[in-house]
Amino acid sequence: MIKAALFDLDGVVFDTEPQYTQFWIEMGRRYHPELPDLAHVIKGQTLVQIYDRFFASMPEAQSYITAQLAEFEHQMTFTYVEGLEAFVTALHGRGLKTAIVTSSNRDKMAHVYAAHPEVHQLFDKILTSEDFAKSKPDPDCYLKGAACFGLKPDECVAFEDSFNGLKAVRAAGMQAIGLATTNSEEAIRPYCDVVLKDYKDWTHKIHLFT
Repeated sequence: MIKAALFDLDGVVFDTEPQYTQFWIEMGRRYHPELPDLAHVIKGQTLVQIYDRFFASMPEAQSYITAQLAEFEHQMTFTYVEGLEAFVTALHGRGLKTAIVTSSNRDKMAHVYAAHPEVHQLFDKILTSEDFAKSKPDPDCYLKGAACFGLKPDECVAFEDSFNGLKAVRAAGMQAIGLATTNSEEAIRPYCDVVLKDYKDWTHKIHLFT
């Protein structure tokens, strides 16, 4: 029996991935023109891990990106994926706990809370990159998401949009629901139990997940 639903943030709660993709395309062009797919490779990774993997020998680039990203996140738009609020409310109506499980850090979340203070009421728990020892596709974040409610992984369902995120859900032993907000339905389908374009038509189908 499913007792909790865990949600990634970008591309799952908020339709922000196109904005981030453009940001990292620009950073990739500036520092790694030999890696045209950098913006997609890094999805689901923390900023520290991105730096360790792609900018370890480039401290000036790290400083520049950190400053640009802070400014970018301060100005970006946080728009809910269509139907999200009603969907989460319906989950609560069925007695499920809900949590955000994100690779974003607390500084980023401060901007989210400023734009949407109701997020604290919408979700029972919010876990950020500071809460995890390893990043997606490692299952650590989702295992901790289950543990914060005292649940076993198979008592949780998780919603993700990125390949790394979906791999993390599967590795955690949870039912994986894919959001086709960042990648196509066809591309993510092999990693999911169910694929959604958004939540608009799914509020009345909660029973299919729980």
